[in-house]
Amino acid sequence: MSVSRSRQVGPHTVGAVGLGAMTFDQSGAQPRDQLLDTLRAAVESWSDVGLALVDTADAYGPGADLGERAQGENERLVASLLDEAGLREHVLLATKAGHVRTDGGGWDTDSSAAHLRAAVDASLTRLGIDEIALWQHHRPDPDVSYDEVVQTLKAVHQAGKVRHIGLSNADPEQIRLAHGVLGDALVSVQNQYSPKFRTSAPEIDVCAELGLTFLAWSPLGGLNDAKELGDKHPAFAEVASERGVSPQQVALAWELATSPCVLPIPGAKRPASVRDSAAAVGLELSDHEMARLDAS
Repeated sequence: MSVSRSRQVGPHTVGAVGLGAMTFDQSGAQPRDQLLDTLRAAVESWSDVGLALVDTADAYGPGADLGERAQGENERLVASLLDEAGLREHVLLATKAGHVRTDGGGWDTDSSAAHLRAAVDASLTRLGIDEIALWQHHRPDPDVSYDEVVQTLKAVHQAGKVRHIGLSNADPEQIRLAHGVLGDALVSVQNQYSPKFRTSAPEIDVCAELGLTFLAWSPLGGLNDAKELGDKHPAFAEVASERGVSPQQVALAWELATSPCVLPIPGAKRPASVRDSAAAVGLELSDHEMARLDAS
């Protein structure tokens, strides 16, 4: 089953596998030259089709070390790396708001209008830009109605501070509500999807119906489980062994073949990981292999 090397995120043509930048500093500082090479590898992997999607968030950063002071650290790091490498024009840079870091490395939500309006301004400053290409609402807040959140997203978009809106961790009803209010301004939904976590299938179906891109976060199982994907999901290891590739590459190929709207965004902090992920587009899984993986 062949898949396209590109995906559409609104009007932007991007590579079919994005780069999640959370891993750049979530577990501590990484060698700067290594991170620069990782970004270069992402851009080089998709230079023949379009932009490389790079995903960050205002809440990403080494929270175990900095606590609430981690807010914005990943954005600052990614922006400085892009500037140093001269890659800004080759990247579709996405960020998020609505999650906040707390002392002790914890996470909380704040989707109040005041917070989201302040958050977009802070992200613009940290990223060194006048308009955010893709600004995503990070996670539903139990203390704020989703309708109110969507109205805030609409107001921020109308203010010209963000070009496109995305949702994250949204359910089908929330996606439809947002689409009804935001129209073409809404271009994507970022939810978890992987061999370990498959319950986002309904959201993928809604995205396909509405013409939205489904950005699969933690497509290899997350920071702690990605390396053990083959051990925890034997069918993926078996297909990988038969094809002479990594189980991780098989997982991404399986996700890409699930729907043409799916765009996995695995985290990476080494160029070799980026190249292996990009190679998943060239791995054509047979119907029999897809059935084996679906059933596993």
